[in-house]
Amino acid sequence: MNITVRLAQQPEADALLGRDPLAVLVGALLDQQVPMEWAFTGPYTIAQRMGHDSLDAHEIAARSQEDFAQILSEKPAVHRYPGSMAKRVQELCAYLVETYDGKAERVWEEAESGRDLLGRLTALPGFGKHKAQVFTALLGKQYGVRPTGWREAAGDYGAEDAQLSVADVTGPESLGQVRERKREMKQRAKEEKERKGATGKK
Repeated sequence: MNITVRLAQQPEADALLGRDPLAVLVGALLDQQVPMEWAFTGPYTIAQRMGHDSLDAHEIAARSQEDFAQILSEKPAVHRYPGSMAKRVQELCAYLVETYDGKAERVWEEAESGRDLLGRLTALPGFGKHKAQVFTALLGKQYGVRPTGWREAAGDYGAEDAQLSVADVTGPESLGQVRERKREMKQRAKEEKERKGATGKK
């Protein structure tokens, strides 16, 4: 795998995401409650602190929880909640070791359809339906992983011009567009909730 991406907005971190399947999977796992580029820089930071140029699911899963949590907690921290996220990363890696012999790429390379891919991703520790759909869209749009029905499986995130998630980020400009779209959607949802609240009052 050798893909050019701009998810971390940092050359070395993006290079890792383009060549290491586990790195992009861990980046997606970390992508919650922190800015997207912070999350996707995380795999590179973890690899560097472990003394490697890529991630190894077997090694991560075998580390003690205390040791691995320290790797993520060291300043600057890999995530806003480094302890809990360290546990989730280890759970993900342990699942990959048990189910896919530690090879993250098998999750999507062995998928027979978009629905199958979504099911495999949803089964991963730390991946709910929303994250699985976003990752399905990311794989299809930027990594060339396009089993039959992948856009449908990705839901709204699979649309070609969605501008809804990390799947649509190819640089600083598109990152800004995605963030603006998210702000607009959040504002509309807030207004709709207030409107329903007002009409529901006696």
